[in-house]
Amino acid sequence: MHIYGVSFDMVGKQPIVLLKTEDGNRFLPIWIGHPEAAAILMKLQGASTPRPMTHDLLTDMLGQLDARCERVSVTELRDNTFYASITLSVNGAEVEIDSRPSDALALAVRTDAPIYAADEVIEESSIEFEHEVEDQEEVVEKFKDFLDSVSPDDFVEGEEEEGSEEDDEDEEPGPSAS
Repeated sequence: MHIYGVSFDMVGKQPIVLLKTEDGNRFLPIWIGHPEAAAILMKLQGASTPRPMTHDLLTDMLGQLDARCERVSVTELRDNTFYASITLSVNGAEVEIDSRPSDALALAVRTDAPIYAADEVIEESSIEFEHEVEDQEEVVEKFKDFLDSVSPDDFVEGEEEEGSEEDDEDEEPGPSAS
């Protein structure tokens, strides 16, 4: 997968990173925080800061320790929250570290690490466009239309169909990144 862009939820103004499969027209929207969206966008747009930001610092630390980010993976969607892992190569061994998808993606854009998503996550949470998409503006517009009509419950399959209804006022809109 690769980062196709960052947009905003029209209702809650929450940033969403949009991942696209390498082959095909499947897009995986992941709701993220504002600081992580800024970190991803800054790198994608080639912007820099006078002092290292958190993800830049992490990248510099990996370099100084002769460690390498081999890949990042969105591993699952559980209880309306995305999970990810960062795989590092350290002293000839691979180490897998639990991560929020937003932090993993911010690191991936800085280290040119490949981005993966579990097949189950893609099957459950991705959006597929019917025709080949070339124009990013077209995708963003269609995605905004989709966001206007979607609710967090659309990403949860069969959950809470039985049992009591609980007050969900404190939940963020859409699946969150954890």
